[in-house]
Amino acid sequence: MADLADVESALVDLATAALYPGGLAEPSSVGADCRIYRGWPAPASLDADLRAGRVNATVFPDSAPGQAVTRYNSEWRGTPGTPTLLGSVVGNTVAFTGTADIGQLAGIEIDNRTFVYRTEVGDTPYAVAANLASMIRQVRIVHLVGNTVSIPGAANIVVRTAVDSPTLREVRRQSHDLRISFWCPTPALRDAAAATVDLALAALTFIVLPDTGRGRLCYKNTAIFDQSQSAILYRRDLIYTVEYPTIVSASLPSMIFGDLRLNAIDVSA
Repeated sequence: MADLADVESALVDLATAALYPGGLAEPSSVGADCRIYRGWPAPASLDADLRAGRVNATVFPDSAPGQAVTRYNSEWRGTPGTPTLLGSVVGNTVAFTGTADIGQLAGIEIDNRTFVYRTEVGDTPYAVAANLASMIRQVRIVHLVGNTVSIPGAANIVVRTAVDSPTLREVRRQSHDLRISFWCPTPALRDAAAATVDLALAALTFIVLPDTGRGRLCYKNTAIFDQSQSAILYRRDLIYTVEYPTIVSASLPSMIFGDLRLNAIDVSA
């Protein structure tokens, strides 16, 4: 799940891409070396960089506390996966092919009675067929040959496979103000660096976070701190608000057969 540190890192990456559009191996877009990082600069390192003509760009939370802005229902959402284990029926014989990767279900419905096996580490289609044949053998005659299962006398046979589905759930939503500060040795570098990054961020509505969530990016304010700083330090801050979700992930099992009543008759679906 993403937290404030991930949001800061995402802004560092965006600022780096703006100041070094050709990559870190190429010169910066403002004509000076730039160091972009999270947190407050160390005074000694900053002084050395300023004397050497380097720009420092830092990202850290503003002094205003964050706010909880949760307003959506908390629901699991995901897309069903595609199983690598396949099943087919010809007459009264079921055959399993593909790969029996872990986290899959293989099921056979015989005359409205279901038999389901969950794959384990090291399984193969042959092992899946053998395990299902063992279950079926408890109630009726079955023939096992390799990766096939035959059920003599069966009137209706259905075979299905399914795989666990990756799902996401938003459990909270929050908003934080973040400050992107430019610590520069000249006013010209301060203006150029701040304007370059501000233009790049202004073009964005959302930023992508490591957990696949997205944070909504909104410009809030700009502040300049020249008057109270030493003669060789010129600073401008960009304050952006980021609203982002806290997301948890899970791999949930899929339903392969379901029991229901239709016209007062128990059936499988």
